[in-house]
Amino acid sequence: MAILDADKEGFLRSERSLIQTIGRAARNTQGKVIMYADELTESMEKAITETNRRRKIQSEYNKKNGIVPETIKKSVRDTIKASIVEDIGNEYDIKKDEDIGDIINKLTDEMLKHASNMEFEQAAELRDKIKELEKLM
Repeated sequence: MAILDADKEGFLRSERSLIQTIGRAARNTQGKVIMYADELTESMEKAITETNRRRKIQSEYNKKNGIVPETIKKSVRDTIKASIVEDIGNEYDIKKDEDIGDIINKLTDEMLKHASNMEFEQAAELRDKIKELEKLM
């Protein structure tokens, strides 16, 4: 990760923001941060000092407990899928352990009920939710 104009003071170049940015990059075992600047500012110096302090503590803890740092590999699709199913489940009071197929069946029944009651907007909204869920299968 590169931080351009790191010596320009402001919200995104404050000590706290620099520490957060560096910490985000540190979540990847191969992560590196390069700060481009004409001079070393107080915020940069404090952020670097704090990062080194935290790194030392973490390294000692890892060594003491036999931990080998490893980057977490998550599928973005799985995360998106889980959040869509959870959102739809919360909206329509569906239990978390239900299968997507069961959810689609419940929503289809509800959609048909709305359509028979001439509530076409609600039926169309449910149809769209069903299509989202079908894409996830």
